[in-house]
Amino acid sequence: MSLKNRNIFPQIALRPEVEEYLHNVYTNEELLADLGKDEAERVFQSLLSCLSHPPSHTCLRASTHIHSLQDIQQRLEQHLTQQVSGCHGDSIPTPILHHPLLPDVLLLPVSGPRDVGVLKSEVIVGAQCGSAVLRGAHVFAPGVLSAPKFMRAGDAVSVFSDVEGKCTRGAKEFQGKKVFLGNGVCTMDRSDIFCAEGPIRGVAVRMVDALYQSPSFDGVLPNKLFLQNLPSVVVGHVLGPRPGERILDMCAAPGGKTTHIAALMRNKGRVVALEKIKSKVGKIIQNAQLLQLDCIKAYCYNSIQAVSSDPTQQCDTDVPPFQEESFDRILLDAPCSGLGQRPNMAINWSLKEVCSYSPLQRKLFTTAVHLLKKGGVLVYSTCTVTLAENEEQVAWALKTFPCLTLEPQEPHLGSPGMLGAALSHDQRQLLQRFRPELAWGGASDEPSPEKLLLKASTDTIGFFIAKFSKRKNRVHVNTAELRLVSSQAFIF
Repeated sequence: MSLKNRNIFPQIALRPEVEEYLHNVYTNEELLADLGKDEAERVFQSLLSCLSHPPSHTCLRASTHIHSLQDIQQRLEQHLTQQVSGCHGDSIPTPILHHPLLPDVLLLPVSGPRDVGVLKSEVIVGAQCGSAVLRGAHVFAPGVLSAPKFMRAGDAVSVFSDVEGKCTRGAKEFQGKKVFLGNGVCTMDRSDIFCAEGPIRGVAVRMVDALYQSPSFDGVLPNKLFLQNLPSVVVGHVLGPRPGERILDMCAAPGGKTTHIAALMRNKGRVVALEKIKSKVGKIIQNAQLLQLDCIKAYCYNSIQAVSSDPTQQCDTDVPPFQEESFDRILLDAPCSGLGQRPNMAINWSLKEVCSYSPLQRKLFTTAVHLLKKGGVLVYSTCTVTLAENEEQVAWALKTFPCLTLEPQEPHLGSPGMLGAALSHDQRQLLQRFRPELAWGGASDEPSPEKLLLKASTDTIGFFIAKFSKRKNRVHVNTAELRLVSSQAFIF
């Protein structure tokens, strides 16, 4: 199998109405006037292609609040050397790169797509498991859907992802739509994977020759490194937390951004993390403890209801609900349609589900404005690519809350905001949209360290960041806009 270009996987599979919706976003009147029809269409097709492929690098956030970057890099180099010697005697360790504008980030190039031959024995995994494999993970038993009848530990197998979710768990073969991910060696028998007692844990297939080769980081240096997408690291720096401040993370699970905020504060001050799903709160606490960050307090609470109606409540309490203007900085990494996540072979959501997030985001944003101190900073972010959840939310916020002002972002690694939401040129320049479709294309040659650093900030997941400050004069709210938001239904 010869891989002459990067489009080795089919474009992301979407429901027709969702694809049409996104097509309309990327060919809106403002964009057509700026780019022309052919270029706008090309960019949209690049978006659909790049979403099914992994980013060009793995981003690791270093715990520089407790270890030096040099020490962390040295330990990582030792691990990578051991990993290579255990799997590929003739391979060399993955180079470790520093990001020139993010002092707590280490980058590892992702090698691929590579020429890998398909074997006779096939293991089929679910789409979520397949996405993890493309980013360096081994195949864990719960992700396996189909395996050969007589598969034994030690067998060499080819691993495929079930793109459309039609493979029945426990099947012996599968003829549906699937994509090749690479080859591995089984560490379990088929009977162990599909045992009568129920699903088991552990690695079922250890990947040894993946189509996209990236080191596995399961349990590696857990208190020194945190696996995190680069735009998610940028968010913490844009928020700009300072020691001694009181900061709110409104939708905090699993705690990656929460712990980053606390680390940037040098563990001095208070970070309050809210998460409405109880089972996810424990993960935030676990990550905080692992990274030795005791300034974090996590609560199971619906952030929409986080403003207290009790005027006698203390302003500095850490327990929700809170008095208005209680926080110096607030991060609203909002629930979203997640259409910027990579790699993703298929999304089966309906258009109604995709469009359901905007009203929820506005309710959360309204709460954030009320909880933010005058002179404070509010950062809004999503991992999606729609206008309705990004630039249109900014336009709505500026109209609804005249007390808010867009602020410059530092660092600014992404593109400006996208056309189509009637924002001015200056307003769009203050926004930060990570657009992997603009970096997509070209040959599949192994990237040099120099080229990778140039691409590190562009070939990422799709992501959006807006930074606001709250003026110190009296807050005025456009109540008509708020009434409209409160009347809209949405899916939790």
